[in-house]
Amino acid sequence: MKCDALKAEMTAWRHDFHRHPELGFQEERTAGIVAGLLKSFGLEVHAGIGGTGVVGVLRRGNGEGSIAFRADMDALPLGETGECDHKSTYDGVMHACGHDGHTSMLLGAAKYLAEAGDFNGRAIFIFQPNEENGFGAKAMIDEGLFNRFSADSIFAMHNIPGMEAGHFATRIGAMTASEALFEITITASGGHAAMPHMGVDAILVGAELVTALQSIVARKLDPAQHGVVSVTEFITDGRRNVLPGTARLKGDARALTPETNAAIETHMRQIANGIATAHDVSISVAYDTVFPAIHNHGDAVAAAVHAARSSASTPAVNADCDPKLFSEDFAHMSNVAPGCFMLIGNGKSGANARPLHATDYDFNDEILVPGASYIATLIEEMLDGDRKVQS
Repeated sequence: MKCDALKAEMTAWRHDFHRHPELGFQEERTAGIVAGLLKSFGLEVHAGIGGTGVVGVLRRGNGEGSIAFRADMDALPLGETGECDHKSTYDGVMHACGHDGHTSMLLGAAKYLAEAGDFNGRAIFIFQPNEENGFGAKAMIDEGLFNRFSADSIFAMHNIPGMEAGHFATRIGAMTASEALFEITITASGGHAAMPHMGVDAILVGAELVTALQSIVARKLDPAQHGVVSVTEFITDGRRNVLPGTARLKGDARALTPETNAAIETHMRQIANGIATAHDVSISVAYDTVFPAIHNHGDAVAAAVHAARSSASTPAVNADCDPKLFSEDFAHMSNVAPGCFMLIGNGKSGANARPLHATDYDFNDEILVPGASYIATLIEEMLDGDRKVQS
């Protein structure tokens, strides 16, 4: 594979990032190392885009084509419980999603292409902050990312546990779900626990609402239109013998299309209004779509699948995988330029198969070379004059 010779360097970078994880918009050390490495490779480097974002640009020949690839840099506010040699040295912060590996693979591809790349055009390497909270991509875009570095198409990749190491998977159309955060506030009259008939118990109203919200997916959506509604917090002002007068329900909704997301919000408001009327209380609903769904572009998927198959020693690529109900803020970027979000298997055993965001999760160093080789091959094929994504 193209990046075999870079395995030791990529592994060293990855372990260093893992030992020194940084939360969203705090990736000062990480961004500084990324920018320094890109400069040492000979790339044109732009730092401080969207806070701590970094962009590297590599030009070859006189081609007008421009291809962008994004990696995320941020970690999570979790204490690491694994015992790897490169365990986080920062209390309460760790790379539990493999962004340390994503950054290292993109750096490896950039170095390979700078030294031996055979392409004609412009390759753009985007190192994004704060993916986990869904703010980083939008911050970079708002600060002129695509005005300054226009791209014909854009790509990203995420490691995924439970899939054979180094295997690839993607699909045309809906790839990942939107994520909406909701907060429902119940304002009732409360009362004494011994005299519930003299007031209105916000817990009772909230419990009815929690149960009723599950009917949105079970009975109000077409089963083919995937959706998830989860209440994740139930907060009240009740005490030992005091029925609460207020309650707040917080949660998370997922959908693969804007239409399904809108339907979930509509039904949620209808249910809340109905229960408010039934109990003579006030219920307000705040619904904020933080991540849109990723919709993979057909030509971009075709190019990505071809590159994955031609770059791998064992070309195992699923070009029509099931859509995923997790969310990714790469969606903001692929809404600007046609794109493809690719998955790469992290492995099916041990720490490599632990769930993303588990406190003992670790990126599999054995997929650094396949991942970087895929990126390098994709850029070379897309910018060879024969293979070009049609907008």
